[in-house]
Amino acid sequence: MDGCVFCQIVAGDLPGHLVLETDDLVGFLDTRPLFKGHVLLVPRTHLETLPDLPAEQRDGFLAAAQRLATAVKDALGAQGSFLAINNTVSQSVPHLHLHVVPRTRGDGLRGFFWPRTKYADGEAAAYAEKLRDALASG
Repeated sequence: MDGCVFCQIVAGDLPGHLVLETDDLVGFLDTRPLFKGHVLLVPRTHLETLPDLPAEQRDGFLAAAQRLATAVKDALGAQGSFLAINNTVSQSVPHLHLHVVPRTRGDGLRGFFWPRTKYADGEAAAYAEKLRDALASG
């Protein structure tokens, strides 16, 4: 869809630190992560919300989310993960996306007032590589 940032990343028209690619889905690092290693999982086809996801893609979407939740633990040493989907409200990009956020006890994430961080130069590429490696071995 014209103007959709996520569609542009999926198409390769905008840069993104990709960590997962399937026929139907792409996972890439959030440019404004809650914590480093925060991944967004999106369908390749432009869909705005979870209810728009075709039934035949639901299992693959959830399976990819499971793989990413495992990868953030294995690759980044997280103790767990936080997964979330916003539908319309608080959805900064109107393209279905699932957040996979690495978590550790005492990381400061409380309620819905979440601090954002930034990657240092070259750091996003290193995080993406760690996650790709974990996905390839798992």
